[in-house]
Amino acid sequence: MSEWIDVCAQGDVPEEGTLLVRVQGEPVCLYNLDGTIFATHDRCTHASASLADGFITEGRIECPIHSGLFDIRSGRALTAPCTIDLKVYAVRVVDSRVQVQA
Repeated sequence: MSEWIDVCAQGDVPEEGTLLVRVQGEPVCLYNLDGTIFATHDRCTHASASLADGFITEGRIECPIHSGLFDIRSGRALTAPCTIDLKVYAVRVVDSRVQVQA
């Protein structure tokens, strides 16, 4: 059964930015898009780069190594060389704390 893991304060995730956290040992990238927090696996499916080091543009995260794009909300791989979608995690905010479903 899945559980909710407390990972950080809501204010720790910068507006239009990223934050790398660990969820049960896995690297997870948090994103703040217009005040809503989203979470995907942190590693690019093409080159294992940390997406927390990537660039957010219009709801997409760009891999810092080969510039492949992923949709932050769905995890869908959008451009080459990325062809495998990212794992996405359910997120909720409780008492200004971000929780990720593992």
